[in-house]
Amino acid sequence: MQKVYLDHAATTPLFPQAVEAMTEFLRDHYGNPSSLHSFGREAKVFLEQARADVAALINVSPDNVFLTSGGTEADNIAILGSAAITGKKHIITSATEHHAVLDTCEYLRKQGFELCILPVDEYGAVLPQVLRDALREDTLLVSVMHANNEVGTVNPVRELAQLAHEAGALFHTDAVQSVGKIEVDAVKLGVDMLTYSSHKINGPKGVGALYVRDGLCLQRQVHGGGQERKLRSGTENLSGIVGFGVAAALTRAGWREEAERLRGLRDLFVSEALRTIPAGRLNGHPQERLPHNANLSFDYIEGEALLLHLDMLGIAASSGSACSSGSLSPSHVLQAMGLSDNWLHSAIRFSLGHGVDEQQMRYVLSVLQDKVASLRKASPFYIGNA
Repeated sequence: MQKVYLDHAATTPLFPQAVEAMTEFLRDHYGNPSSLHSFGREAKVFLEQARADVAALINVSPDNVFLTSGGTEADNIAILGSAAITGKKHIITSATEHHAVLDTCEYLRKQGFELCILPVDEYGAVLPQVLRDALREDTLLVSVMHANNEVGTVNPVRELAQLAHEAGALFHTDAVQSVGKIEVDAVKLGVDMLTYSSHKINGPKGVGALYVRDGLCLQRQVHGGGQERKLRSGTENLSGIVGFGVAAALTRAGWREEAERLRGLRDLFVSEALRTIPAGRLNGHPQERLPHNANLSFDYIEGEALLLHLDMLGIAASSGSACSSGSLSPSHVLQAMGLSDNWLHSAIRFSLGHGVDEQQMRYVLSVLQDKVASLRKASPFYIGNA
């Protein structure tokens, strides 16, 4: 039995270089970067080098990057921090956002803000005209993700941000899934704020970043010692930040080649799966999607049952967002896309990454073909059983 990890959209294995850098730092460099003595100054150098590498990944100045505990905190700082800086009370987001955005916007609704949740098209994309129609003079913030974590659809963020700015609103994008997979240049995208995370690019968990454009001053959400230019107080997770910096530098150097490699493997897998397994479909946009994502549904089966069979044969995949694990509710993303119940409940997300090769994907294909067929034999509704 092989072991194949196809849940890189949930989290990724660390680059060996990141592990080495973190280990060395934990052993040899224990100073607090806020201290004035030589130990603190030495730690500060590591902190700022990592910040520079993290900033370079999205082609911005280190001065515009604030380090956080992860994507969720960065989303919260962006949304809550911007909500407090004007008197406007109208916020727009989309139905397919990560819950780090949806739940934060819902919190603001309960605090008296008016929340507009945009519908998406059949592929899970936010159409510019839909946003245009929703914008108002009192719109404070628009938050729309760059690429969806479940189906991989990439949104036209540059056009959406331009529409928001024309209406006098700020624009935030959660780019946790897209950074390191496709080109993400925060300046070219024209966004005011952008969120990304270490553990999606083969860095450690517990570290993330928020880009904030020049001239935008968010209200701080964590009070204390004034770290991160007073936006996010608290002694820095410096070993994690060092690992994030190494992962960011390695990702920046090789993401294009890796994206092409993964796209080829993903396309092979999808085409063969849909060719050899009847009554299947690809969820999400067929072209405007992340190169490593394949979200597939197979009629007449339960996705959770298929996941268990795959796991028993060494294959790790997902039925949706890892942050919603333990929930028996169907994917809010697929529901927003209008999928019928049979496609909703049979969806499986396969997300590729470093270490995955063609031999592994062909093994997954063979297991998938066998297990879908065996599960359908138990279904009284599958026409092939007649």
